[in-house]
Amino acid sequence: MSRQEIYNLLKLPLPELISRADKVRQEFIGSKLELCSILNAKSGFCNQDCKFCAQSACHQTGAPVYPFKTKKEILEAAKRAKDIGAERFDIVTSGDTLSKDELNKACDAIAEVISKIGIKMCASLGSLDEEAFILLKEAGLSRYHHNIETSPGYFPRIVTTHTFQDRIKTIKAAKRAGLEVCSGGIIGMGETLEDRVEMAICLKELDVDSVPINVLVPIKGTPLERRDTLSCHEAIRTIAVFRIILKDKIIKIAAGRESVLKDFQAMAFMAGANGMLIGGYLTIKGREVSEDRELVEEIEKLWQR
Repeated sequence: MSRQEIYNLLKLPLPELISRADKVRQEFIGSKLELCSILNAKSGFCNQDCKFCAQSACHQTGAPVYPFKTKKEILEAAKRAKDIGAERFDIVTSGDTLSKDELNKACDAIAEVISKIGIKMCASLGSLDEEAFILLKEAGLSRYHHNIETSPGYFPRIVTTHTFQDRIKTIKAAKRAGLEVCSGGIIGMGETLEDRVEMAICLKELDVDSVPINVLVPIKGTPLERRDTLSCHEAIRTIAVFRIILKDKIIKIAAGRESVLKDFQAMAFMAGANGMLIGGYLTIKGREVSEDRELVEEIEKLWQR
């Protein structure tokens, strides 16, 4: 599909676009729905200036600040994730990278979770090199999460303390180490639909395995706190375009799905999504797990119609 053909998708009436995306999902994905849960394993005081993030030391948000959680705390969180039905458990740390000691703690915790809890392990630990990724893979990590956040052209308006290419470099290092990669971004930060298309094309070229789509939740104290909330129909349109471009990749709805999609969350799965985060986010509370379990049941019924 050429760029022009992709841009033409943006002009389609939403019902037609959703129908096309659902057909792509049926053909390339089927009824596979992936549930993930994350743990904020190290919080706050990050030296990066990402305009959307509550954990940046550049912003005054009142977000919690604490060092790398203990192995016991991580094991308890992994058990909770498995108990609520998550297939994958992701430990996430604030900051641009990890110290050697923190990397060793992460590897130790990952190995322990796999042996004692039996859940697939993911991690989002910042910018690491191939040597670090090899250690994580040897510990049992199967997938690494590192968002590109937005399009290459819009990225400098969101982050200035590192570059878009720094993000790409980390993703490629993880892939060379033999890890699957989860990478997506945030929509609703002031970017255009065309920016979102360019982000999706970039993710396709990188051949990532899983793509989380977050919708900006404006956080008080960040430079984006007064940004208008993205409309439901625009979020759905974006998900549909991502599915058509990315075809066989996992597309997950994540932070912001509750506040933006509200009662229309099931529509995201008719528009191409086939995964979601459950159990809350880094600094934002999610829906009750029971509500999400009911949603999963409804999605499965819709897909079997």
